[in-house]
Amino acid sequence: MPLTYDPRRTAVLLVDPYNDFLSEGGKIWPRLAPVAQKVNLLEHLHAVVSSAREAGVRVVFVPHRRWEQGDYESWDHPNPTQLSIMERHSFARGTWGGEFHPDFQPLPGETVIQEHWGQSGFANTDLDSQLKQHGISHVVPIGLLANTCIESTGRYAMELGYHVTLVRDATAAFLPAMMQAAHDLNGPTYAHTITTTTELIAAFRAVNA
Repeated sequence: MPLTYDPRRTAVLLVDPYNDFLSEGGKIWPRLAPVAQKVNLLEHLHAVVSSAREAGVRVVFVPHRRWEQGDYESWDHPNPTQLSIMERHSFARGTWGGEFHPDFQPLPGETVIQEHWGQSGFANTDLDSQLKQHGISHVVPIGLLANTCIESTGRYAMELGYHVTLVRDATAAFLPAMMQAAHDLNGPTYAHTITTTTELIAAFRAVNA
């Protein structure tokens, strides 16, 4: 059965498109680069976002908390990712690494969600309310990382009643095994569709065909 999306009810969720993740010189890019380059991550992210905009699909930016001095230091139980952020100051506010990659900037009218502290773009943010206010029923989380924020956001979306699409090559992780777990082992337990950039773009373009 071919993929079909109503652009009025579909949103691409662009998760954590920071320089620290996506740019040469970013704090996390060296760990991510082998998998990101293998799947042509930057090219595919750009293609999904561009085709969504052309089709009238809403693009929503879902950013992680930008690190500030003192973050997590007084918490009772920060998770391992938060401890790493506290140590390396990933996505630090007011720095180049904490800015969105130059190819992924919000256009006028596009929503930037409140920053998430953990791994889900929904937890303690306005993402659900923003999607509901815009009549969204189908979400396509893309960006980083496949086995953390993308998976957590997708799972949370399913629990809230959204149709969830994962895009295998519009995300990346630190290891190929993490990608396999995200898409072949864990994804089928909550995602309604697991597809590729090429297939998703064809579905978006079919809207106006």
